[in-house]
Amino acid sequence: MRGGLAVMPENAPAKSPSLLTLVTSTEGDSTIVRCTGKLVATSTGILQTEVRGLLPGSKRIVLDLTDLGYMDSSGLGSIIGLYVSAKSAGGRLEVINLSARVRQLFSITNVLSLFEVCGEQNIRLP
Repeated sequence: MRGGLAVMPENAPAKSPSLLTLVTSTEGDSTIVRCTGKLVATSTGILQTEVRGLLPGSKRIVLDLTDLGYMDSSGLGSIIGLYVSAKSAGGRLEVINLSARVRQLFSITNVLSLFEVCGEQNIRLP
């Protein structure tokens, strides 16, 4: 470190954070949004923009969190906001395949029951 700044060798590869990436597909009457990476304050806008753009045309949106490595309270807040937006638009937002850590975050904040949750460890049927 020099003067409070990290100095990297010129030939060192740039270390990129695991940003959030989304892949959207349609299966039957559902739109599936597969989330990969980290859902944190700096990446919530990506998810918000994508899902809100889907709301007019899709009444059932499923967030597949299989490959979501980390989520903080900002990420949780963005999912809750999308739940409210979907419900207001006459649609439904579901989350599936929550890791143990993500499931714990949903559970300790008492919002797990808001969502239609499916997956290996918790299956809710309509």
